[in-house]
Amino acid sequence: MSDNFAAATTSDSSAGDWFALLKPRVLTLVVFTGAIGMLVAPGHIHPVIALTAILCITVGAGAAGTINMWYDRDIDAIMHRTSKRPIPAGRIAPSEALTFGVTLAVGSVMVMYLATNLAAAAVLALSIAFYVFVYTMWLKRRTPQNIVIGGAAGAFPPVIGWAAVTGGVDVMPLLMFAAIFFWTPPHFWSLSLWASGDYERAGVPMLPVVAGARETRRQIVIYTLLLVPISVLPWLLHLTGPIYGVSALVLGLVFLASVIGVAFDKQDPTGISLTKDKPAKLAFKVSLYYLFVLFAALAVDHWVA
Repeated sequence: MSDNFAAATTSDSSAGDWFALLKPRVLTLVVFTGAIGMLVAPGHIHPVIALTAILCITVGAGAAGTINMWYDRDIDAIMHRTSKRPIPAGRIAPSEALTFGVTLAVGSVMVMYLATNLAAAAVLALSIAFYVFVYTMWLKRRTPQNIVIGGAAGAFPPVIGWAAVTGGVDVMPLLMFAAIFFWTPPHFWSLSLWASGDYERAGVPMLPVVAGARETRRQIVIYTLLLVPISVLPWLLHLTGPIYGVSALVLGLVFLASVIGVAFDKQDPTGISLTKDKPAKLAFKVSLYYLFVLFAALAVDHWVA
């Protein structure tokens, strides 16, 4: 990998640049799902330990995002939506970003172990390693299935939160993991439909670039059809109450309606949208609200039970 960013120095950067390396918009969802996993887990955890565990999940995810930005600095410089990130913009040197990310990764795992237990620390370490080595370094530039397999990295937080309380993993956190895992492809592929030009320029084999927009729309619907019953499973298995069950069903149908709109978007003969991908942009927004509200319903159901 060629490196044209070595001239950047720490003096060129601001605190906001270092914070941007953590991918703060992604962290919001990571922290929320991790906290819900901790909340619904059986048992008790001291509030200070709980806050420490959430901080470790946050820092660990931020560390993975930082290392991802270090590794992807070449393609980030090519893509319009990422070209202003601190490393490709020359405000932070790659070596400094890598040191920052590795330090945060190691520190978050060590503190998680000392504050909670080995299981939580191990799953946190696995999530960081999966995102960095499996998704970023192996899958992202090699296969259109990068989001499908790599999506597991973003599904770990509720498992980590559960393990921080219980010291182990059970059926419920695995179902939370599965819900995020199957949510990830329709979420990111909706984005990739209207950002496919960026991915094509950077040589990233996202599904719209490799298989075309029409096949991507079909896959979005398929994964959403799989997501809906999986999201309802905790209720069907009597692991949650009706508040969550009904919410999951309604939310799933709303999400499904939005992706069906993507599938029936007006297209030219090659599958390119004639509406500037307005349905895909809507489905992307709906997908964000979907996951937040789904996990919020899980918390409410737990409080009421």
